[in-house]
Amino acid sequence: MTAPPAGDRAAPSAGAALLEVDAIDVYYGDVQVLHGLSLEVREREIVTLLGSNGAGKTTTLRAITGLRPPRRGDVRFQGRSLRDVPAAARADLGMALVPEGRELWPQLTVRENLELGAYGRRARPRLRPNLDRVLELFPRLAERRRQLAGSLSGGEQQMCAIGRALMSEPTLLMLDEPSLGLAPIVVEQVMRTIAALHQAGMTILLVEQNLRQALAVADRGTVIETGRVRLTGASTELAANPEIRAAYLGL
Repeated sequence: MTAPPAGDRAAPSAGAALLEVDAIDVYYGDVQVLHGLSLEVREREIVTLLGSNGAGKTTTLRAITGLRPPRRGDVRFQGRSLRDVPAAARADLGMALVPEGRELWPQLTVRENLELGAYGRRARPRLRPNLDRVLELFPRLAERRRQLAGSLSGGEQQMCAIGRALMSEPTLLMLDEPSLGLAPIVVEQVMRTIAALHQAGMTILLVEQNLRQALAVADRGTVIETGRVRLTGASTELAANPEIRAAYLGL
């Protein structure tokens, strides 16, 4: 991956609220997973959603994308309520998710997987220039573009999953555990790429268990425990918080 290290340039200034999650309750059957959860992502910032396994991080992303609609509360994107917007239509509004575990089509080539990212009406007319940009960002994918996605390494698959999301021309890019199962050197490369996308003006919501890496690239963070917001604040403040250092960083 070709990306400048985080910190080489000042992060772009955050703007107005792009995503607002307002006091949502989310259930799986009769089991409530999120309890009045609220968070905000402003334009041109990285917000990281932190918490242990089972805290509700992935469920929060599923609520935002419409895969698990809240029973109560609201999700607003660019000031618009998404209550009546189905999951399939949210991508055309400018939302893209890189799911946990990548979820590529293993029997399709790298190029075919990337092209499917531009399936929606929003990005389909610009498939070719977007593909060129993704392959420029990830030269390894350019080398492997005719290779079956299932034969890629874990790091290459993560590149492909991020590239597929970028093909949809997202205004908001959401990543669910992008470092999961990757070697430390590959995790560093993935985080450098996320930082580079941010420097280019991308708004990002990052779900990550690797708190050190997440807080290093994010502007702000929200810590959730058992489906409730525990703490929120600037990444530097969270990294210095004794509770966070003891509970999540082992310090």
